[in-house]
Amino acid sequence: MTDRDPAGRKGRQAALVIAGTSIFWILMGLIADKEGFSQSTRLVFDLVALAGFLFAFWLIYQLWRDRQGGDGQ
Repeated sequence: MTDRDPAGRKGRQAALVIAGTSIFWILMGLIADKEGFSQSTRLVFDLVALAGFLFAFWLIYQLWRDRQGGDGQ
C-alpha cells in the first residue's frame, strides 16, 4: 500500500502506539501478578506505559496542528 497522505500515516502511527502501549501495560500487569513482581518493578512498567501514552498524545497533537494548517493561526 502506498501512503500519499502524511496525516493518515501519523494517525495510524498514533493508533498503533496506543494499541501497543495498552497491550504492553495489560500483559505486564498480568505477568507481574503471576510472577509476584515487587511494587517498584510494577511502577517501572507503569511509567513506561505512561511514556507511551504521552508519546501518542504528542503524535495526536502534531496531527491536529498539521490539519489546522500549521501556520500558527
